[in-house]
Amino acid sequence: MSTTTMKKAETKGITVTQKEVGSFLGKLYSFNNSLKLYHWHVTGKGSYAQHIALDQAIESLLDVTDRLVETTYAMAGDIDITIPETKVPSDIVKHASDFYNTVEDGRKYFTEDFSLSIIDDYHEAIQQLLYRLKRLQ
Repeated sequence: MSTTTMKKAETKGITVTQKEVGSFLGKLYSFNNSLKLYHWHVTGKGSYAQHIALDQAIESLLDVTDRLVETTYAMAGDIDITIPETKVPSDIVKHASDFYNTVEDGRKYFTEDFSLSIIDDYHEAIQQLLYRLKRLQ
């Protein structure tokens, strides 16, 4: 990727557009919001542990998302970020596990080691959330 544009950057044999990157970044933001929506709906046995686990993940993921967006802007300039409609997930563990794979697929949009490191931090935050949701009740 160029430090001035990402309009048609060649990344790992894939042509990347600013629209695709903006869509990916919007998905990160939407995922964070989906966790908050679920967080507000948690009730029942183990709900306090889920509530706290979600709070911790939301805070971590918001910070990581902000870092990735800001470094992407620094490298590529302004990007139109499109945030998809966000719904309350019905199965939070499946939702987080599936989104882990979405983030993995998003690596193709970045070539810089520091951007990939930020994505590693995002993955770590999802794994921490999954650990807490599955094991701490």
